[in-house]
Amino acid sequence: MKGFENITHVYFIGIGGIGMSALARLFNHHKLEVAGYDRTPSSLTTRLQKEGIKVHFEDFGDSVSTLTGPVDQTLVVVTPAVPESHGELQWFHKNKFSIWKRSRLLGHICRQYSCLAVAGTHGKTTVSTMAAVILNHTATGCGAVLGGISKNFETNLIIPASDDQWLVTEADEFDRSFLQLDPDVAVITSMDADHLDVYGKHEEFIASFKEFARKVRPGGKLLVKKPIRGYFPGNGQSGIYTYALSGDADFTAESLRLDENSRNYVFRLSTPEGLSPEIRMTYPGLLNVENAVAAGAAAFLAGAGLSDICDGLSIYTGVKRRFDILLRTSETVYIDDYAHHPEELRAFITSVRALYPGRHITGIFQPHLYTRTRDFANEFAVSLDLLDTAVLIPVYPARELPIPGVDSHMLLQKMNIREKYSISKEEIPEFLKKHPPQVLLTMGAGDIELLSGVIIQILKDEAEN
Repeated sequence: MKGFENITHVYFIGIGGIGMSALARLFNHHKLEVAGYDRTPSSLTTRLQKEGIKVHFEDFGDSVSTLTGPVDQTLVVVTPAVPESHGELQWFHKNKFSIWKRSRLLGHICRQYSCLAVAGTHGKTTVSTMAAVILNHTATGCGAVLGGISKNFETNLIIPASDDQWLVTEADEFDRSFLQLDPDVAVITSMDADHLDVYGKHEEFIASFKEFARKVRPGGKLLVKKPIRGYFPGNGQSGIYTYALSGDADFTAESLRLDENSRNYVFRLSTPEGLSPEIRMTYPGLLNVENAVAAGAAAFLAGAGLSDICDGLSIYTGVKRRFDILLRTSETVYIDDYAHHPEELRAFITSVRALYPGRHITGIFQPHLYTRTRDFANEFAVSLDLLDTAVLIPVYPARELPIPGVDSHMLLQKMNIREKYSISKEEIPEFLKKHPPQVLLTMGAGDIELLSGVIIQILKDEAEN
């Protein structure tokens, strides 16, 4: 790989993360020796192991030396979620290994291609994946490093086939990671406050997005959602374009309607060069029409034609854990989603209600991070009140230690709906047997997805009885 000609071994600390695993697979594809640590096994780590990558789940400390090459031939990649006290990381520091953050490595790789980067508090995984599907319908094609498992490609990594292809990537705002990117086309979907444990206040969060916008290469293009256009005055470095579901923007959805048979939306993309052919979505939800407008606009700015955009969006089948319909029977619909921010919950629940008007919606929510739960407790309560029945399970801590008084029961007390419950994960099967749902949602960025198999079986069993 360019820039790593002398590297024979790459070691990842936090290899099971969605972004880390994609980079690990990229180096493995180029025949380097790849290994890594993660805290717990997952479907991603299992896939890495099947591809020949050595993955373990115990901090080896000094013994990690058995998985590396010489100091000058080994690159160590670390995610910011790993604490400095980690034994392996300390050994690498002590022995003077080259240690890069994941964001630095991604930035280095993206500079070798024309880069399309999607940033925003919400929607970046869906928009970037949609854009990758569209660009793969062009004559040039594209590579991609995605923040989720694309159902179209069944992977989070598309290996670029040539140097003249576009590389699509998600631009993550956590730890200011996206400031390592220098995109040719940048998208900003939203700037709702998040990661206040890193930024401190919303103003600093917004300032980071402004800095990301300034990272667009000279002659490049910036695409932003219309309501946040005012934050980005023209600086002569790039052309600035806007998108919106409707209204006065450079890119919008025209002639939008819901197909009563498929329950999916149909529209035409309005662009500065006219209307696209009719796009018949096979992926549900009004929020995903807005995501499709953003993706279509980004692909257009990267050179895709209107027919390419139509063809790509018409076959887009989604990302695992993004509006992921796992079961649909005459009695029950079960949808899983990664939503873990109040605004994401609001958009997801609202879109589901538009698809299934008049049906009782039950939502099981796993809060993600104690700091996020604390900082947005009131907003979470408002969004969860959009459900008919809300079930909260314990906070998924990820990298954090508990904060006294911050838990799911605290959120429950702030909510106003009558049917609200705080239970353990283990109690979910019995709860669903006692309260058979019409429309069931599972929501959260933790390990709630691991419950989906059990939930599907319970719902199937109930349907047969």
